[in-house]
Amino acid sequence: MEVETEVKSRKRKRSDDAVELSSYRDQHFKGNRHEQEEKLLISSTLYIGNLSFYTCEEQIHELFSQAGDVKRIIMGLDKFKKTPCGFCFVEYYIREDAENAMRFINGMRLDDRVIRTDWDAGFIEGRQFGRGKSGGQVRDEYRNDYDDGRGGYGKLVQQRIS
Repeated sequence: MEVETEVKSRKRKRSDDAVELSSYRDQHFKGNRHEQEEKLLISSTLYIGNLSFYTCEEQIHELFSQAGDVKRIIMGLDKFKKTPCGFCFVEYYIREDAENAMRFINGMRLDDRVIRTDWDAGFIEGRQFGRGKSGGQVRDEYRNDYDDGRGGYGKLVQQRIS
């Protein structure tokens, strides 16, 4: 109920904001930059980052369904352990609902973490796995800080400590 109230409040405050593309581009996209830009402009799929490793699909669905009808959620997984590794993809049926999520959910707290949303050119099987050497996300390889929600210290720091 609290989440629904915050999303509705944000909708009232920012309902006419334009939803622009960020400067980030997936380096593994199969195609050229122009093709990627075109897909991003019509996509109804979002990349969600900075999730806790303990956030479950049901929590994501509860939050993101406030912006519209969610078609599916694909949890990001460690490619070796097959456990959540801090990101997911949320696919909507229509672009307008994804735009609402970009406007109103980006920057909200979920599991005590400020999540970020970004456009995705469309989910392709295999992208649900982390791209880091240790199986998770690349950013978690190099973190020097302790982050309980993301498994403690970064992988390289954990190896030095062990």
